[in-house]
Amino acid sequence: MIDLKGYEWSLLEGAWVTLQVALLSLGLAMLLGMLGALAKLSKFGWLRGIATVYTTVIRGIPDLVLMMLIFYGGQMLLNNSLYGINEWLNEYMAGQDPNHDWTSYLPDYIDVSPFIAGILTIGFIFGAYMAETFRGAIMAVDSGEMEAARAYGMSSSLAFRRILLPQMIRHALPGFGNNWLVLLKTTALVSIIGLDDMVRKGALAAGSTQMPFTFYFTVALIFLLFTSISTTGLRWMERRFSIHTR
Repeated sequence: MIDLKGYEWSLLEGAWVTLQVALLSLGLAMLLGMLGALAKLSKFGWLRGIATVYTTVIRGIPDLVLMMLIFYGGQMLLNNSLYGINEWLNEYMAGQDPNHDWTSYLPDYIDVSPFIAGILTIGFIFGAYMAETFRGAIMAVDSGEMEAARAYGMSSSLAFRRILLPQMIRHALPGFGNNWLVLLKTTALVSIIGLDDMVRKGALAAGSTQMPFTFYFTVALIFLLFTSISTTGLRWMERRFSIHTR
């Protein structure tokens, strides 16, 4: 039995934060991935261009660099833009009613939460990977089935939901599962921007007790538990969506 010196609940709280970040980031990544995949398969060149730039740039920059860039650089860009808008708006409104103090209605600074920033960053990063996974899965479905669905009078949205989506999921699951496991481990990066996730809780406990191996090993075991449960669930899903192919 590992002696955690009373930090058990602290690590569990951090594990819950880690799990929330991972699941919410996954939802955003799936949304961006589907939009990116459809854009890359679109007949419109400008959509294909935007999606190609997105997937190429994001997959070519390290996750840690993107995390720092979006959290610190994005927050600075946001507030600099807000300052400029405030200056213009104050001058404009002062000309309309010079006797009223309009500055009291305008925020001077927006502080982006590390929790929100972590979700947006990880979701944005893995949206690029999901886009390639979903694009490959869509291309693996026989195009003749969609043509047959249209011949039966199905609308594009109905054919997508009933014909393309179930088969696409089956083809996408292996790549999707790999992306999810990597995303889950990538959540460790949010400790860099000050979020009290499991890694940060473990680091604080390790510094306080001078027991780094014990706490980092415990964090590693919890991550291994998460990935083991995920792997079991993904295998069940693969069997579930492959029933008709047996």
